[in-house]
Amino acid sequence: MCATKRPGVTRHTMIETALRLLDEVGLDGLTVRKLATELGVQSPALYWHVRSKQELLDGMADAIIVAAGMGPPRGGEPWQDWLTRRARTYRQSLLAHRDGARIVASAAWLSPATIQMFNDELAALVDRGFTPVLALRTIATISQYVNGFVLLEQATPREPTENREKHLAALADLLDAGTSAPLLIAIREGGTTTGDDAFEHGLRTLIAGTTDTLNPRRSNDPA
Repeated sequence: MCATKRPGVTRHTMIETALRLLDEVGLDGLTVRKLATELGVQSPALYWHVRSKQELLDGMADAIIVAAGMGPPRGGEPWQDWLTRRARTYRQSLLAHRDGARIVASAAWLSPATIQMFNDELAALVDRGFTPVLALRTIATISQYVNGFVLLEQATPREPTENREKHLAALADLLDAGTSAPLLIAIREGGTTTGDDAFEHGLRTLIAGTTDTLNPRRSNDPA
């Protein structure tokens, strides 16, 4: 009896498998050899689809970005709401994979289809009064903010409550005002630098700043 033939490896299945393997072993543990073993082939077989590990990582980054739902605003959707929605879904797409932000940050190339979608987004902002330069800088700034925020989230281990209290006590000893120091008060009142609240604060600040840049006269009007 003949053994069941394994379906041929395609670029799509290779990238999907690489993303699943990434969740198990992380970026530092991801190798072409491990991916080949997962796919049941020899390593050289993968080089029919990618020329290097960097090209594999580029394909993985492209898949993460596309999964975030790129594209121009919906009909009648204000650009502020669209950029907010875009940033939120992008963050969730990065968080969906272990080291997702590192993968995207290391990308050297994106697919032509993704570049076209990005251009369509810029065109939508230009239609809403942005210059091409402001449109590019706005989307790039927000994307870089999300990347950096998630890099920190994925790199920072959760700290047990008992250790947190010890660290706060040690910090209070370092500060002249002790437990009354603004830094300690801010931390105890939930002033974290990661998490949903911190993310939303930064995103609102970026959107507000872009609004002021786009409408300088309005931002300078007396209250």
